[in-house]
Amino acid sequence: MFETERLILRRWNEDDAEELYKYASDPDVGPIAGWPAHQSIDESRDVIKNVFIGKEAYAVCLKEDGKAIGAIELKLYGSRGNDLATADDECELGYWLGKPFWGRGIMPEAVREMLRHAFEDLGMQKVWVGYYEGNEKSKRVQEKCGFKYQWKSENVDVPLMHEKRTGHVSLMTKEDWE
Repeated sequence: MFETERLILRRWNEDDAEELYKYASDPDVGPIAGWPAHQSIDESRDVIKNVFIGKEAYAVCLKEDGKAIGAIELKLYGSRGNDLATADDECELGYWLGKPFWGRGIMPEAVREMLRHAFEDLGMQKVWVGYYEGNEKSKRVQEKCGFKYQWKSENVDVPLMHEKRTGHVSLMTKEDWE
């Protein structure tokens, strides 16, 4: 578990299913990040049990009530969902936030703590991150946190959405972070 000024980043548990559904069912949240909006609380519970199980997968919660309002994960080399890291000292960052909380600096705050954790606790040398064309909010978080733009890829497969998109990739190295 990690704490920032306003947030707690903690492991997911099945009791979070209702809160997860509240935000993950919004069609403005998942599809732009590459996953379909959740259709039921049961589906959200299933995601908690089967997707949010990575070693470094956390619920983003406001300190005031401890309820999950988003997700953040460092996808380690060799783990599911990691398309960018190519060595044990690299990982890929993924995140999303419930729409009522957009524009309040919450995700940059969570990302900065995950970067600290990646470089100081896990010994990472590189943290990769990507966003799909049109996801300006995600792009903005990456810029605010100091990631450096690397490349654009056309026709990137988005398996959960059964489509292809343009993807953008950025990087934070340990040197850049320090």
